[in-house]
Amino acid sequence: MRKICAVLGLLFCFVTTAVQLQAADSSAVTFSYNKQRISDKEMLLQLRVSIKPGYKLFALQKKEEDVLFSTLNFDSAAAKYLSGTVTEKGTAKTELDAGTKAQVSFFSDSVLWEQKINATASDSFLVKGNISYLFAKGDEYLPGEQSFKFFIQPETTAVNTAADGSNSVADKSLLWIFLAAFGGGLLALLTPCVYSMIPVTVSFFTKRSKTKAEGIRNALYYAGSIVVIFTLLGFLVTLIFGPAALNNLATNWIANLVFFALFLIFGFSFLGAFEITLPSSWTNKSDSKASTGSFLGIFFMALTLVLVSFSCTGPIIGNLLVLASKGSYFGPLVGMLGFSTALALPFALFAFFPSKLNVLGKAGGWLNAVKVTLGFLELALALKFLSNADLVKGWRLLDREVFLVLWIVIFALLGIYLLGKLKFHHDDELPKNDFGLPYLTVTRLMFAITAFAFAVYMIPGLFGAPLKSISAFVPPMGTQDFVMGAGIHQRPERNAATQHPQKYYEQMKVYEPEVVTKYGMVTYFDYDEALDVARKLKKPLMLDFTGINCVNCRKMEGQVWSDAAVMNKLKEDFVIVSLYVDVQNVDLPESEHYFSKALSKQVETLGDKNADLQVTSYGANSQPYYFFLDANEKRIVPDGYGYDPDINKFKQLLDTVKEKYAAGNQ
Repeated sequence: MRKICAVLGLLFCFVTTAVQLQAADSSAVTFSYNKQRISDKEMLLQLRVSIKPGYKLFALQKKEEDVLFSTLNFDSAAAKYLSGTVTEKGTAKTELDAGTKAQVSFFSDSVLWEQKINATASDSFLVKGNISYLFAKGDEYLPGEQSFKFFIQPETTAVNTAADGSNSVADKSLLWIFLAAFGGGLLALLTPCVYSMIPVTVSFFTKRSKTKAEGIRNALYYAGSIVVIFTLLGFLVTLIFGPAALNNLATNWIANLVFFALFLIFGFSFLGAFEITLPSSWTNKSDSKASTGSFLGIFFMALTLVLVSFSCTGPIIGNLLVLASKGSYFGPLVGMLGFSTALALPFALFAFFPSKLNVLGKAGGWLNAVKVTLGFLELALALKFLSNADLVKGWRLLDREVFLVLWIVIFALLGIYLLGKLKFHHDDELPKNDFGLPYLTVTRLMFAITAFAFAVYMIPGLFGAPLKSISAFVPPMGTQDFVMGAGIHQRPERNAATQHPQKYYEQMKVYEPEVVTKYGMVTYFDYDEALDVARKLKKPLMLDFTGINCVNCRKMEGQVWSDAAVMNKLKEDFVIVSLYVDVQNVDLPESEHYFSKALSKQVETLGDKNADLQVTSYGANSQPYYFFLDANEKRIVPDGYGYDPDINKFKQLLDTVKEKYAAGNQ
């Protein structure tokens, strides 16, 4: 009877102080987490609670008759990893509680809760749980809840382990990192974001350099500026904001709108709408201090290249940037140096001969024709950046058919211009033949044919054709309102065990790549839902870390996944969850919000949750990246698989995963 009265009394207190609870100081109790290895087979999870002066936190329940207590619970999925029970360390105090008339145990400064788990150095799994705590201030009883997560990951693979069993990138020599990053920089030159900046550089140095000596000096300024800006800016941004910072910039809708505006301005400038020049006051200052003005102009051009190139180069340097968050500062610094050196080298070599470009420009109107052509290309690329922002925010302004219509019109107009039927402000007349009549050069005709052919190629895409050669650059098929013959490729009927994706499906289905919808492959968008299905079907779980605006992801899907043998293996032998790291318009329930140390931010969206999972649990930050787990959330193969469009290599990986999974479940 005494216990019943005590409980009823507590309930009365809770009801009468409901308003006070809402206004309670949220900083009264703060939590911090740590994990450490204590043996080859065990780890120790530590949850430290700091208590604000004037408050007291009730201890964990020790006896059934305890009235005021806190509890620490682990999810059922984590039960198999627990070793022993939770231990409580701290200066506990015991007193007779005035409200309940019972002896209670509490802490007034801090307490450390520890739990041992069974985990070897090669294990990879997630331990989750929550703390239901009760603390008091005076005669007020204040309850609270706090969820926690511990990612247990292999200690021998910080980023990625090579197939031959060698150590990760973090353990390689600085020379190896420099050379690998240098190679990545050369590859980055082939991306649209970097390649499209070449005409800007040409125009800039054509106007700036009048002599060979001045051209060489400007080239060195430009290349040096690229190296300094890219190395220091990339390193500092990663150090301050975390390893996902550059990827966030590449996919951030505001950044993409800025890039859209930049390319739009460059495009209109090349078409002759206006000239990009410094203000007259700046010009006067540069005349009085020629060297200073010249350097600032070149530095600005280099900064523009660095900022715009992030959207394409971020995935390439993602793995190097992860090292900065793991305490290895020289690795990413040297890597960024190698990357930026390769990126700057071709610009420097090309800029060594600006005076010769000036001479060529005076030879006729062909140079302006080149600029106008590049202006059309700048407009097309500007639409790509606008599409990136549109996809991230879910505005649906540039659905697939709208995007294709605009590109078709742009390239058709380019073809008409190259035929000489369209004139702009600075255009000259076509050259004349021996009879005094304007004529079209064969070179110009070939470019016109190419522009018209590309425009015609895109027309079937308006009716649902996959357009595989450019599928990585156009919006996904899910955004298209009309697809001819859509009924042919409906998702197949599933048996009872293969449940239809539920969580986030309605928001995310528009982002499914064409290869998924075409072949009726089932993909999930929530890790826990996919894991549950994989356990029911007794199939390995394939984690597909991807992005809405990830060009290499679309290439892998279009070139590798679309292979008949690969697609059959994926559909029949695996459960696939597509974890989009850049989706920002899908909010998590408030109960699932948490602070990510890896991202240095509050995780409130599905994209942030997936990005945090990839960095924290799998030590990678580039997309695409694939990992394979068993029912216990352990990696079936220790290595992840990044961007590598080798069909045979990917098929061999799938076969290996299937064999190891079967062997582990016999």
